[in-house]
Amino acid sequence: MDTAPTATRPLDARPRSAGEARDLTAAYLGGREVAVPGPVVDDVLLVVSELVTNALRHAGGVSGMRVAVTRTGVEVTVRDASGERPVVRRRDGDWLPGGYGWPMVSRLAEVAVVPLGAGGKLVRATIPVAVRG
Repeated sequence: MDTAPTATRPLDARPRSAGEARDLTAAYLGGREVAVPGPVVDDVLLVVSELVTNALRHAGGVSGMRVAVTRTGVEVTVRDASGERPVVRRRDGDWLPGGYGWPMVSRLAEVAVVPLGAGGKLVRATIPVAVRG
């Protein structure tokens, strides 16, 4: 039996919080005929939460979010108002709050940042549906 997800209509939303984004994404992924494996759902929810949180805290808010299941994985796209690329903070041994989300997203997904000029940017993260070793 083939358990790979199949392409379907995407979720388009404009969440006002990371919690709302996670709830919408969980409902979208849970309502599919072909299930996305549980560990992948967990990764997707974490990526959604981090991208939306970053847009709200650092990029002027979320102007759009799309979640789409493709034949190879789950694609999460968050649009925000800032043209600035995400930044990784250097730690130099001292503990500082924040700064962990972007490296985590980069480990869980293939990430692309697409500048939109004065219209901000899109951050696209594709979480593969594959067995992790």
